[in-house]
Amino acid sequence: MLAVFAKAIGKPPEELRLPAMASNDSKTPEEIVNKFQSLWPDSAVYNLPHGNFMALSHEAESPIHPRSIVVLDDIFCIFVGTLANIADLRHHYGLPRQATEAMIVVEAYKTLRDRAPYPPDQVFKHLDGKFAFIIFDARTNTLFVARDREGSMEFQWGMARDGSLVCSDDPKIITEGCGKACAHFPPGCIFMNGSGLTSFDHPLHKVRAVAHEDDNGNILSVYFQVDLYTKIPSIPRTGSADNWADAALVKGE
Repeated sequence: MLAVFAKAIGKPPEELRLPAMASNDSKTPEEIVNKFQSLWPDSAVYNLPHGNFMALSHEAESPIHPRSIVVLDDIFCIFVGTLANIADLRHHYGLPRQATEAMIVVEAYKTLRDRAPYPPDQVFKHLDGKFAFIIFDARTNTLFVARDREGSMEFQWGMARDGSLVCSDDPKIITEGCGKACAHFPPGCIFMNGSGLTSFDHPLHKVRAVAHEDDNGNILSVYFQVDLYTKIPSIPRTGSADNWADAALVKGE
Protein backbone atom coordinates (compact mmCIF):
# COMPACT_ATOMS: atom_id res chain seq x y z
CA MET A 1 0.00 0.00 0.00
CA LEU A 2 1.02 3.58 -0.55
CA ALA A 3 -0.27 6.96 0.55
CA VAL A 4 1.21 10.35 -0.40
CA PHE A 5 -0.12 13.56 1.13
CA ALA A 6 0.96 17.11 0.34
CA LYS A 7 2.96 18.80 3.10
CA ALA A 8 0.11 21.16 3.97
CA ILE A 9 -2.20 18.16 4.51
CA GLY A 10 0.15 15.46 5.78
CA LYS A 11 2.18 17.73 8.09
CA PRO A 12 4.98 15.15 8.56
CA PRO A 13 7.36 15.50 11.51
CA GLU A 14 10.34 17.58 10.45
CA GLU A 15 12.64 15.05 12.16
CA LEU A 16 12.04 12.67 9.26
CA ARG A 17 14.15 14.99 7.11
CA LEU A 18 17.21 15.01 9.41
CA PRO A 19 19.14 12.06 7.91
CA ALA A 20 18.80 13.60 4.44
CA MET A 21 20.00 17.10 5.30
CA ALA A 22 23.41 16.52 3.70
CA SER A 23 22.01 15.18 0.42
CA ASN A 24 18.37 15.09 -0.59
CA ASP A 25 17.95 12.15 -2.95
CA SER A 26 14.18 11.82 -2.55
CA LYS A 27 11.68 11.87 -5.42
CA THR A 28 8.58 13.93 -6.18
CA PRO A 29 5.14 12.56 -5.22
CA GLU A 30 4.35 11.85 -8.89
CA GLU A 31 7.59 9.91 -9.32
CA ILE A 32 6.85 7.86 -6.21
CA VAL A 33 3.36 6.92 -7.41
CA ASN A 34 4.70 6.07 -10.87
CA LYS A 35 7.36 3.85 -9.29
CA PHE A 36 4.70 2.06 -7.25
CA GLN A 37 2.64 1.42 -10.38
CA SER A 38 5.69 0.14 -12.26
CA LEU A 39 6.48 -2.31 -9.46
CA TRP A 40 2.86 -3.38 -9.01
CA PRO A 41 1.03 -3.07 -12.39
CA ASP A 42 -2.24 -4.35 -10.92
CA SER A 43 -2.39 -1.50 -8.38
CA ALA A 44 -5.41 0.77 -8.01
CA VAL A 45 -4.58 4.44 -7.52
CA TYR A 46 -7.01 6.89 -5.95
CA ASN A 47 -6.42 10.54 -6.83
CA LEU A 48 -7.62 12.57 -3.87
CA PRO A 49 -8.16 16.34 -3.54
CA HIS A 50 -5.16 18.70 -3.37
CA GLY A 51 -2.81 16.33 -5.20
CA ASN A 52 -2.93 13.53 -2.62
CA PHE A 53 -2.76 9.85 -3.58
CA MET A 54 -3.64 6.48 -2.09
CA ALA A 55 -2.77 3.22 -3.86
CA LEU A 56 -3.18 -0.49 -3.20
CA SER A 57 -1.90 -3.67 -4.81
CA HIS A 58 -2.74 -7.27 -3.94
CA GLU A 59 0.43 -8.63 -5.53
CA ALA A 60 2.77 -10.45 -3.13
CA GLU A 61 0.03 -10.21 -0.50
CA SER A 62 0.23 -12.43 2.57
CA PRO A 63 -2.87 -14.67 2.85
CA ILE A 64 -2.90 -14.22 6.61
CA HIS A 65 -2.30 -10.46 6.50
CA PRO A 66 -4.29 -9.23 3.49
CA ARG A 67 -4.59 -5.66 2.24
CA SER A 68 -7.93 -3.99 1.69
CA ILE A 69 -9.35 -0.58 0.85
CA VAL A 70 -12.77 0.86 1.52
CA VAL A 71 -14.39 4.21 0.72
CA LEU A 72 -17.34 5.21 2.91
CA ASP A 73 -18.88 8.71 3.06
CA ASP A 74 -15.75 10.27 1.49
CA ILE A 75 -13.53 8.48 4.01
CA PHE A 76 -10.74 6.45 2.40
CA CYS A 77 -9.11 3.65 4.36
CA ILE A 78 -6.30 1.25 3.46
CA PHE A 79 -5.83 -1.57 5.95
CA VAL A 80 -3.20 -4.30 6.03
CA GLY A 81 -3.32 -7.16 8.52
CA THR A 82 -6.04 -8.65 10.70
CA LEU A 83 -7.96 -7.86 13.88
CA ALA A 84 -8.09 -10.72 16.39
CA ASN A 85 -11.19 -9.31 18.10
CA ILE A 86 -13.09 -8.51 14.90
CA ALA A 87 -16.30 -10.23 16.09
CA ASP A 88 -16.41 -8.14 19.28
CA LEU A 89 -15.73 -4.94 17.33
CA ARG A 90 -18.51 -5.67 14.83
CA HIS A 91 -20.90 -6.11 17.73
CA HIS A 92 -19.63 -2.96 19.48
CA TYR A 93 -20.19 -0.77 16.42
CA GLY A 94 -23.40 -2.49 15.31
CA LEU A 95 -21.90 -3.71 12.04
CA PRO A 96 -22.93 -6.81 10.07
CA ARG A 97 -20.86 -10.00 9.98
CA GLN A 98 -19.63 -9.05 6.51
CA ALA A 99 -17.90 -5.92 7.81
CA THR A 100 -14.16 -5.98 7.10
CA GLU A 101 -11.31 -4.64 9.21
CA ALA A 102 -11.17 -1.51 7.06
CA MET A 103 -14.89 -0.89 7.61
CA ILE A 104 -14.44 -1.30 11.35
CA VAL A 105 -11.61 1.22 11.66
CA VAL A 106 -13.59 3.70 9.53
CA GLU A 107 -16.46 3.31 11.99
CA ALA A 108 -14.03 3.79 14.87
CA TYR A 109 -12.72 6.96 13.21
CA LYS A 110 -16.29 8.25 12.79
CA THR A 111 -16.86 7.71 16.50
CA LEU A 112 -13.73 9.70 17.26
CA ARG A 113 -14.68 12.48 14.84
CA ASP A 114 -18.32 12.78 15.85
CA ARG A 115 -17.69 12.68 19.61
CA ALA A 116 -14.89 15.26 19.61
CA PRO A 117 -13.22 16.30 21.77
CA TYR A 118 -12.38 12.67 22.47
CA PRO A 119 -8.88 11.20 22.95
CA PRO A 120 -8.10 8.82 20.06
CA ASP A 121 -6.38 6.32 22.35
CA GLN A 122 -9.77 5.69 24.00
CA VAL A 123 -11.08 4.41 20.67
CA PHE A 124 -8.11 2.65 19.13
CA LYS A 125 -6.61 1.00 22.20
CA HIS A 126 -9.34 -1.63 21.82
CA LEU A 127 -7.97 -2.82 18.47
CA ASP A 128 -6.26 -6.17 19.01
CA GLY A 129 -4.29 -7.71 16.17
CA LYS A 130 -1.50 -7.28 13.66
CA PHE A 131 -2.21 -4.26 11.49
CA ALA A 132 -1.34 -0.93 9.99
CA PHE A 133 -3.82 1.45 8.41
CA ILE A 134 -4.23 4.86 6.85
CA ILE A 135 -7.47 6.85 6.94
CA PHE A 136 -8.13 10.05 5.01
CA ASP A 137 -11.34 12.01 5.45
CA ALA A 138 -11.71 13.97 2.20
CA ARG A 139 -14.42 16.21 3.66
CA THR A 140 -12.31 17.50 6.52
CA ASN A 141 -8.80 16.78 5.14
CA THR A 142 -8.12 14.75 8.28
CA LEU A 143 -5.35 12.16 8.09
CA PHE A 144 -5.13 9.31 10.57
CA VAL A 145 -2.35 6.68 10.59
CA ALA A 146 -1.80 3.83 13.07
CA ARG A 147 0.23 0.66 13.66
CA ASP A 148 -0.30 -2.20 16.10
CA ARG A 149 1.51 -2.42 19.43
CA GLU A 150 4.06 -5.03 18.39
CA GLY A 151 4.88 -3.46 15.05
CA SER A 152 3.93 -6.78 13.46
CA MET A 153 3.30 -5.33 10.01
CA GLU A 154 6.04 -3.70 7.94
CA PHE A 155 5.15 -0.01 7.86
CA GLN A 156 7.33 3.03 7.22
CA TRP A 157 6.91 6.73 6.61
CA GLY A 158 9.06 9.41 5.06
CA MET A 159 9.17 12.69 3.17
CA ALA A 160 9.15 13.28 -0.58
CA ARG A 161 11.34 15.93 -2.18
CA ASP A 162 8.68 18.62 -1.72
CA GLY A 163 8.01 17.70 1.92
CA SER A 164 4.96 15.54 1.23
CA LEU A 165 4.25 12.72 3.69
CA VAL A 166 4.76 9.22 2.28
CA CYS A 167 3.50 6.04 4.01
CA SER A 168 3.90 2.47 2.77
CA ASP A 169 4.27 -1.16 3.78
CA ASP A 170 6.80 -1.56 0.94
CA PRO A 171 10.34 -0.70 2.17
CA LYS A 172 11.61 -0.44 -1.41
CA ILE A 173 9.09 2.29 -2.25
CA ILE A 174 10.04 4.24 0.87
CA THR A 175 13.78 3.89 0.29
CA GLU A 176 13.65 4.81 -3.38
CA GLY A 177 11.04 7.53 -2.95
CA CYS A 178 12.28 9.21 0.23
CA GLY A 179 15.98 8.38 0.24
CA LYS A 180 17.27 8.79 3.80
CA ALA A 181 14.34 10.95 4.87
CA CYS A 182 12.37 8.05 6.32
CA ALA A 183 11.84 5.90 9.41
CA HIS A 184 9.78 3.01 10.70
CA PHE A 185 6.38 4.14 11.90
CA PRO A 186 6.47 3.64 15.69
CA PRO A 187 4.51 0.62 17.00
CA GLY A 188 1.50 1.30 19.17
CA CYS A 189 1.19 4.85 17.90
CA ILE A 190 -1.32 7.06 16.15
CA PHE A 191 -0.53 10.01 13.91
CA MET A 192 -3.10 12.70 13.17
CA ASN A 193 -2.23 15.62 10.91
CA GLY A 194 -3.85 18.03 13.33
CA SER A 195 -2.08 16.92 16.50
CA GLY A 196 0.94 14.75 15.68
CA LEU A 197 2.10 11.47 17.19
CA THR A 198 0.65 9.85 20.28
CA SER A 199 0.91 6.42 21.86
CA PHE A 200 -2.40 4.68 22.46
CA ASP A 201 -0.89 2.64 25.32
CA HIS A 202 0.97 5.57 26.92
CA PRO A 203 -1.11 8.63 25.97
CA LEU A 204 0.25 10.72 28.84
CA HIS A 205 3.83 10.44 27.59
CA LYS A 206 5.42 12.17 24.63
CA VAL A 207 6.58 10.36 21.51
CA ARG A 208 10.02 11.71 20.64
CA ALA A 209 12.32 11.42 17.66
CA VAL A 210 15.75 9.98 18.47
CA ALA A 211 18.65 10.51 16.07
CA HIS A 212 21.28 7.85 15.44
CA GLU A 213 24.64 9.49 14.69
CA ASP A 214 28.01 8.24 13.49
CA ASP A 215 31.32 9.07 15.18
CA ASN A 216 31.49 12.37 13.29
CA GLY A 217 28.07 13.53 14.45
CA ASN A 218 26.34 12.89 11.13
CA ILE A 219 22.75 11.74 11.51
CA LEU A 220 22.37 8.30 9.96
CA SER A 221 18.76 7.60 10.84
CA VAL A 222 15.88 8.64 13.05
CA TYR A 223 13.46 6.55 15.04
CA PHE A 224 10.49 7.47 17.21
CA GLN A 225 9.81 6.13 20.68
CA VAL A 226 7.69 6.84 23.73
CA ASP A 227 9.49 8.91 26.35
CA LEU A 228 8.33 7.31 29.59
CA TYR A 229 10.23 9.92 31.62
CA THR A 230 8.30 12.90 30.27
CA LYS A 231 4.67 13.28 31.20
CA ILE A 232 2.19 15.53 29.44
CA PRO A 233 0.10 17.87 31.62
CA SER A 234 -3.50 16.73 31.66
CA ILE A 235 -6.11 18.90 29.95
CA PRO A 236 -8.56 20.38 32.45
CA ARG A 237 -11.95 18.76 32.18
CA THR A 238 -14.48 21.23 30.87
CA GLY A 239 -17.24 18.87 29.82
CA SER A 240 -18.29 15.28 30.12
CA ALA A 241 -15.90 13.08 32.06
CA ASP A 242 -16.36 10.50 29.30
CA ASN A 243 -14.98 12.91 26.73
CA TRP A 244 -11.89 13.70 28.77
CA ALA A 245 -11.15 10.21 29.96
CA ASP A 246 -7.50 10.24 30.89
CA ALA A 247 -5.36 11.46 28.03
CA ALA A 248 -4.33 14.39 25.90
CA LEU A 249 -2.97 14.35 22.37
CA VAL A 250 0.76 14.76 21.98
CA LYS A 251 2.99 16.16 19.29
CA GLY A 252 6.06 14.29 18.16
CA GLU A 253 9.15 16.35 18.88
